[in-house]
Amino acid sequence: MLDEDRLFPSESRTRGIARDLYAGIRDLPIVSPHGHTDPRWFAENKPFPDPAQLFVTPDHYVFRMLCSQGIALTDLGVPRIDGGPTETDGRKIWRLFAKNYHLFRGTPSRMWLDHAFETVFGLSQRLSAENADHHYDHIADCLSKPEFRPRALFERFDIEVIATTESALDDLRWHEMIRKSGWKGRVVTAYRPDSVVDPEFEGFRANIERFGELAGTDATTWTGYLEAHRIRRAFFKSYGATSSDHGHATARTENLAQQEAAALFQKALAGKCSPEEADVFRGHMLTEMARMSLEDGLVLQIHPGSWRNHSAEVMARHGRDKGFDIPTRTDYVKALKPLLDAVGMQPELTVIVFTLDETSYSRELAPLAGAYPALKLGPAWWFFDSPEGMRRYRELTTETAGFYNTVGFNDDTRAFCSIPARHDVARRVDCAYLATLVADGRLAEDEAREVAHDLAYRLAKQAYRL
Repeated sequence: MLDEDRLFPSESRTRGIARDLYAGIRDLPIVSPHGHTDPRWFAENKPFPDPAQLFVTPDHYVFRMLCSQGIALTDLGVPRIDGGPTETDGRKIWRLFAKNYHLFRGTPSRMWLDHAFETVFGLSQRLSAENADHHYDHIADCLSKPEFRPRALFERFDIEVIATTESALDDLRWHEMIRKSGWKGRVVTAYRPDSVVDPEFEGFRANIERFGELAGTDATTWTGYLEAHRIRRAFFKSYGATSSDHGHATARTENLAQQEAAALFQKALAGKCSPEEADVFRGHMLTEMARMSLEDGLVLQIHPGSWRNHSAEVMARHGRDKGFDIPTRTDYVKALKPLLDAVGMQPELTVIVFTLDETSYSRELAPLAGAYPALKLGPAWWFFDSPEGMRRYRELTTETAGFYNTVGFNDDTRAFCSIPARHDVARRVDCAYLATLVADGRLAEDEAREVAHDLAYRLAKQAYRL
């Protein structure tokens, strides 16, 4: 299924350069500094339940495409929050997936899936309705073997380090279990405080009260609330965290006077914030988090620009993160100015900004990252982690920010078996881009080899302090 020259330029000389560059980096270890794999997999090291539970039910890239063609999420095994009926027969889910595999033609999901089927499970025939049962039985048989358990795959994929992402309210029990197990695989956490910095998050006050309990302080006062963040960040750091992660609807930042921020916090606790006031509070907390990063060294990641859970019906039935997060237009120049005025010139701070609004790359983000010492530009993310999106990213940002105000690649995935595929795609796309610069006489080949290594490996380790 896999063309050895996939994603390389079609022109023969440039393709040859890309091949040579790729040969020098294809076997580098994987550094996965941001993602959403489940630490429980590595803690318990149990076999994955079945092929459908590995490839279909947990992967919103997969089930959103099937849903777009009228297939019910319940038929794909996606749980309902009310505990109502949903399909549990893995083979039935798999047959439905295989019957509709043609829907993924030309998508990055198709490349990732084919890569996993062939390189992880040794399947060389394209999935179809006709061979669905054969593929299911073969994968299921593999999953029953020790060499396909999570830790063994982690080692087989040559993952040097992987970061999971946990809520500020998480007790990190699975990370504790990993630590006590003696296993040498490096799995670290990341601090995700959305549930306790977003007044519009469901159960906000209860979340704050629980937050205070975990931190051992009264988090319902402004000073106690900030102290709770410091305590919880330190707790996450003790489990390897090197970053915090913030998934706000906008990139808005604010830098309020402390008295004003305290009053707004009390209003949020009382459930009386308007949507505008809630956005102001979220924006101020990004600046507070940046100040805390100067204290404790955590890298600050901002993932804005998504209208999350756009379908009220799906949100009500299945909950968050079920494929209905939609990109929106996002301003960065004005939005980030309060934070950058406060801390943007601090070289010891690292703020990594992502976008789902491609139009902002060359107009806003690359110029910002190309000037402020604290600011770095995250890689093409989510809807744009495709070969075309990654190529456009390089074309739109390199002229202004260069390569060294970016942070390499991260896979940002819940789908464990797609990790090698995603990194392979990124490496191929970067080598193809660098090959064009060499062929055009804009970059020496020895420099291209060094940049390829940096983009595939070194920059992620450096930026995320891993």
